[in-house]
Amino acid sequence: MTEAPVERAAYDPHAVQDRWLPVWDRLDLYTAGKREGAPKKYVLDMFPYPSGDLHMGHAEAYGLCDVLARYWMRRGYDVMHPIGWDSFGLPAENAAIKRDEHPATYTYANIETQAESFRRYAISFDWTRRLHTSDTEYYRWTQWLFLRFRERGLAYRKSSAVNWCPKDQTVLANEQVVQGSCERCGTQVTKRELTQWFFKVTDYADRLLDDMEQLRGTWPERVLLMQKNWIGKSQGAHVDFSVGDATVTVFTTRPDTLFGATFFVVAADAPLALELCAPSQVAALEAYREDVRKLSDIDRQSTDRPKTGVDLGVTALNPVTGEQIPVYAADYVLADYGTGAIMAVPAHDQRDLDFARAFGLPVRVVVDTGDDDPAVTGVATAGDGVLVNSGEYDGLAKDEAIARITADLEARGGGQGAVNYRLRDWLISRQRFWGPPIPIVHCASCGEVAVPDDQLPVELPDLRGAALKPAGTSPLGGATDWVSTTCPSCGGPASRDTDTMDTFVDSSWYYLRYCSPDYTDGPFDPEAVREWMPVAQYVGGVEHAILHLLYSRFFMKVLHDMGMVDAVEPFAALMNQGQVIN
Repeated sequence: MTEAPVERAAYDPHAVQDRWLPVWDRLDLYTAGKREGAPKKYVLDMFPYPSGDLHMGHAEAYGLCDVLARYWMRRGYDVMHPIGWDSFGLPAENAAIKRDEHPATYTYANIETQAESFRRYAISFDWTRRLHTSDTEYYRWTQWLFLRFRERGLAYRKSSAVNWCPKDQTVLANEQVVQGSCERCGTQVTKRELTQWFFKVTDYADRLLDDMEQLRGTWPERVLLMQKNWIGKSQGAHVDFSVGDATVTVFTTRPDTLFGATFFVVAADAPLALELCAPSQVAALEAYREDVRKLSDIDRQSTDRPKTGVDLGVTALNPVTGEQIPVYAADYVLADYGTGAIMAVPAHDQRDLDFARAFGLPVRVVVDTGDDDPAVTGVATAGDGVLVNSGEYDGLAKDEAIARITADLEARGGGQGAVNYRLRDWLISRQRFWGPPIPIVHCASCGEVAVPDDQLPVELPDLRGAALKPAGTSPLGGATDWVSTTCPSCGGPASRDTDTMDTFVDSSWYYLRYCSPDYTDGPFDPEAVREWMPVAQYVGGVEHAILHLLYSRFFMKVLHDMGMVDAVEPFAALMNQGQVIN
């Protein structure tokens, strides 16, 4: 007789989930700090932005970190694996404008949606350490840190030409401009002159480079290379050129090519262009500047575009040849040079050669590389060789020529050896609402005055809907009751600063707050940070290599110098999880 088939209950994942999740919550398996005497291990994911529910990209990234956390737990470690939300930012503000509501409504609803999804994932998070950067108890300390940076001369305000996104109506840091467009919305970025707040990250350029040696072998090599290239340290010389009564200093990595400098270039949009311009050429320069402002940096750097420029009607004295060479304004992108000016050596730089050929300027070979004459071939020879057409320096190899020429310039007072960096100070001002207000008031009598610590946080006013629409200035500027205040110094009438901070400021120190999220005497408990930091394993996308990761390293070094942390690097090891494409 054939036995009747055994009926098996169908697997019901929802029933299993509903059964076990409450059990795991009750057992409190993942709260850190409970294994007395066990060695500590801090495992961290880059925290999410609450723009909607989680997707497969989240599952991949947080799943990897979950595996690592569980592995170290099984190895007997007291593991901290916290979760929080990077909850300020433009998407919430734009959503609030569309829905006629406050950005917090959208933000915190999405946070709860994501939190429930994370619970269904059953990831080993320590939920007791949960934080949101838009909570007043968090951004109070973001503002406090801003004031400490300002006291150290690391936060300052100045007028400068900044990257402006016409769609989002806000400024962007250099790192947030990708191929000439806004990283967030893709709109072509323009330039605008505004008074803005900066963090002086350039003061830490060498340490950001040197401390990478601590990370080799535990960070992806490509991330370190990207940061190195972004900082862009280069050795060379500052060389003084006389232009009329003015002295213009340029930086060059190749002072050995000075004898080949046959013309001088100033970026058309640099203030220096107008300062040097002959009166007869001012109208032509102004017309040209209007054309240049319409171009993105990518357009200006394109090798396919014909070279354009305007003769400024003045000459510069080449300090080694004694020649007067013409000065042009051009659409060169010269943001990496302090004055916005360069000496042009067409025989040995392709951009300069293309310009020289377009304007009929001399091309003089001063480094014999064994290649054909660039004036004939149209191909610049940028390699090493021995000097020619360089007077007493003929026959010298590159390194010896650089040393000799630099020393002679220094002896004559015409220049000196120098180091240059591509890195620029971090522009943190944003003309939007949903971010931490900058804790400064402006007083007619006292100038810039810090909000006292006991008055922090400076909270956001209740703006919503149409009041958040960008209008070329911060929405906070329209909140007149909020803007009007009294000066903490003299008690007279004053105005609050109407900019908010870049959200990357929030994410530059959140990993420290996780160590003691309920601490009220400072941004974090220094003793708790000593116990847990640095993060043993950090997991996140490579797209943050020169934004969040560089800024976090900068923050950690400043806090170390303030005596608040022992470590100088926040993340001992980094893993990039890759991307889900389909």
